[in-house]
Amino acid sequence: MLVELAIRNFAIIERVNLAFGPGLNVLTGETGAGKSILIDALGAVLGERVNAELVRTGARSASIDATFDVSGLPNRDQVAALLEELQVEDEDGLLIFGREIQASGRSSARLNGRPTTAAVLGQIGAFLVDIHGQSDHLSLLRPAAQLDLLDRYAQTMSLREVFAARLAELRETRRQLEESISGARERMQRVDLLRYQIEEIERANLYPAEEDELIAERARLANADRLVRDAAAAYALMSGDDDPVGERGALPAIRQASQVLVDLGAIDPTTIPIVERANELLFLLEDLAADVRAYRDEVEADPSRLEAVEERLADLRQLQRKYGADIGAILEHARAAQEELARITGSAVDAEALTTCEAKLADEAGRLASELSRKRAERAIELADQVEEAIARLNMGSAEFAVAMDRVADPRGVPAPDENGAFERFAADATGIDRVEFHIAPNPGEALKPLGRVASGGETARLMLALKSVLSHVDRTPTLVFDEIDVGVGGRSGQVVGETLWGLTAGHQVVVITHLPQIAAFGDAHYRIAKSEMEGRVISTITELAGEERFEELAAMLDGVPVSPSSRQNAFEMVERAAAAKGELTRRGS
Repeated sequence: MLVELAIRNFAIIERVNLAFGPGLNVLTGETGAGKSILIDALGAVLGERVNAELVRTGARSASIDATFDVSGLPNRDQVAALLEELQVEDEDGLLIFGREIQASGRSSARLNGRPTTAAVLGQIGAFLVDIHGQSDHLSLLRPAAQLDLLDRYAQTMSLREVFAARLAELRETRRQLEESISGARERMQRVDLLRYQIEEIERANLYPAEEDELIAERARLANADRLVRDAAAAYALMSGDDDPVGERGALPAIRQASQVLVDLGAIDPTTIPIVERANELLFLLEDLAADVRAYRDEVEADPSRLEAVEERLADLRQLQRKYGADIGAILEHARAAQEELARITGSAVDAEALTTCEAKLADEAGRLASELSRKRAERAIELADQVEEAIARLNMGSAEFAVAMDRVADPRGVPAPDENGAFERFAADATGIDRVEFHIAPNPGEALKPLGRVASGGETARLMLALKSVLSHVDRTPTLVFDEIDVGVGGRSGQVVGETLWGLTAGHQVVVITHLPQIAAFGDAHYRIAKSEMEGRVISTITELAGEERFEELAAMLDGVPVSPSSRQNAFEMVERAAAAKGELTRRGS
């Protein structure tokens, strides 16, 4: 519940620390004193949009802090999950929301002293407080709000969320299917291109090292004459073939030296390692000379082969300009093209699979929508009966109330049985296939008509209260705030409105701003908001009332000021009457 609200320099409020208790907290005061500003401040600290105009004139900033006791929160698990995600821990079961608004228009948010965003405050605050301002009475006239109320009463919100998820899957599958069908022409063009590219690369019969080998071969063919000449010269220097006597080559010289060393070894055995090394050198040189001679004999000028190599390299350059910088990149392009081709040519199978999936999802969505409709219809009758009883208690006469449910046929909708049991497709959105609207006949004999066409402002406010009283047992929000729910409500109805508001305290903390003393008399805590002028400026002050001060306030609300003895006596009797009504409500509840 809301424990404390601390406000600094917000609108005409300079400094206020307001401690709230359980039960019914009543705020009263003259018009313009700043009662609704408290609601605006609470909304600001719960993440609503703010602007610089809310900063009190002359102040650099405004700040609002709201302290909540979450130790007994009904939906504590959900809040705990959010806090864990934000890495925020409650302090002994307390959460402190903070909002600061700069005169420049910028704002900042805090949660238990840690910086956060207004959106986070709003997300968590939605579990803690439900604010009903005067404009919220008007929201009751919207069919979307009426559907939400019905689902809360029927406890079908979770089923609605499941349906919404299934409908989202269905729409995405339909999008993919339509995209698959509409892209057939572009897909076939792409298939032709990919097949041409794959065939062209496959015809080239490439392998990774081919380009390097061709470049080396082209160098040999282009320089064949020089290679033969140089190889022949090297062989001649080793073998001595260009010497008529055959004694000036390297091989003849080493052979002679080797023979001399053999003779030397025969005399001195210590020279045998030298002899072995000389023989090894001779053998190596003979092998080298043989290899040079073989190379000389193999190299030949081949213009036709050189032309073929040049053409092959030109083909490779052409492929590289199209598909990649080297042969590896070309082969990778071919592989990727084959994968894409397989994927695209399998689109017919994909279309069939998508069609099957679409039909399955449509059936599932239709089943969920039908179940959602059935549960709504069952509870709608019960809701109407309870609202009529609450309307009667709120002195709205014997008004008749009904929940109208309708559907709109749509060939692209989801399948569901109609009122005759025949399957038909109906338009759907995330809330289902039902179009829900509250109807009311304020007076006996009148036809039921949409709520927005017949309800006055006072009737709408009381109808909102009637619905809240009916829905209170399924409403898990611990704190309910009502801003002037008595709009259009006279003194005759004030007593029963007060009883209804106090009845909500069985499962909620209730904060109400009211002009009616009949409602204020039911308060478990009563606060007076007053404005005064100080040093030429208007400020609001808030005082908790008890005892005689409370009777004075109620008497002033009854008959104005100065307070007369009779109005004071009437105020006393009003509080006594409210206390008796509370006792009776408590006995009924027990």
